[in-house]
Amino acid sequence: MICTRSLSYRYTAGATLRFPDVDVPQGVTLLLSGPSGCGKSTWLALMAGLVRPTTGQLTVAGQSLAALDAVATDAWRASSIGFLPQKLHLSAALNVRQNLALAQWAAGLAENRAAIDAVLAALGVAELAARRPAQLSGGQAQRVALARAVLHHPKVILADEPSASLDDEAAANAVALLLATARAQSATLVIATHDARVAAQLAAEAPATGLQRLQLLRNPS
Repeated sequence: MICTRSLSYRYTAGATLRFPDVDVPQGVTLLLSGPSGCGKSTWLALMAGLVRPTTGQLTVAGQSLAALDAVATDAWRASSIGFLPQKLHLSAALNVRQNLALAQWAAGLAENRAAIDAVLAALGVAELAARRPAQLSGGQAQRVALARAVLHHPKVILADEPSASLDDEAAANAVALLLATARAQSATLVIATHDARVAAQLAAEAPATGLQRLQLLRNPS
């Protein structure tokens, strides 16, 4: 679940973003929408513990982030949060299986090849395990990045503009894959986007598991 109260973030340059309060139960999908520059990526970074709020409180996946120091936050993120960034950040020097093994190492875990192969198979990319990112299509790379994000069965999945630069069919497939994965893992799913196609698809496909909306506006001060 996600719960925020009086949340704000002040940039070094002086602009401050203030965010509405939210309560998102476990297993629900949240559509985080708004124009570019309104703070969607910053909100996701706050939920993942990548940055600290200037004011306010937030609880994510049952954890109050204010109670954690930097080391504990990293450990919590590795075990509880699946993050699918807009830029996928797959290591070009490693193959697909090694990229996922790197995620296990970052979480302080020994390499578990069976777990890696299982999540790749579940997302339909098992045959790509020995390929490097440069050998993948855009859709394949996104599936691999999602496999990395959900490898540890996180309680919360955060996706930043998952339909960016995708055609209609690929965008629909990406959203359907996120919904199916979150449902299979009973995870709370947050999709941040300004893409009307995604909003329409979530309205049509997400009601069975619950859909909430959070609209952000440009509000720096």
